[in-house]
Amino acid sequence: MVLATIFQSGVSIEFYIVLSTILFVIGMIGVMIRRNAIILLMCIELMLNAVNLLMVAFSTYFGQADGQIFVFFIMVVAAAEATVGLSILVMAYRNLRTTDVSIFNKLKG
Repeated sequence: MVLATIFQSGVSIEFYIVLSTILFVIGMIGVMIRRNAIILLMCIELMLNAVNLLMVAFSTYFGQADGQIFVFFIMVVAAAEATVGLSILVMAYRNLRTTDVSIFNKLKG
């Protein structure tokens, strides 16, 4: 596996922890700041991928495949979430002509 050879080449687990933290924080800031629904979905995917990276890194570091199996299921659920989210977004855009998430408050009542 690719990560197994990376760990053997001298890259420490701290690198993956820092990289995953940076990616997660970028995604979290994007979710808090941006108003465009497409950007929000991309930031949520970035946060999920940061967690996936960390799980694969720890799984490889400890020599167990459990984390990699969980990552596979997380990726399947994330793909389904992106499909459903984008289809809802396309239908909302057809009706409202905007992707601004603040406009979705009008759908409540």
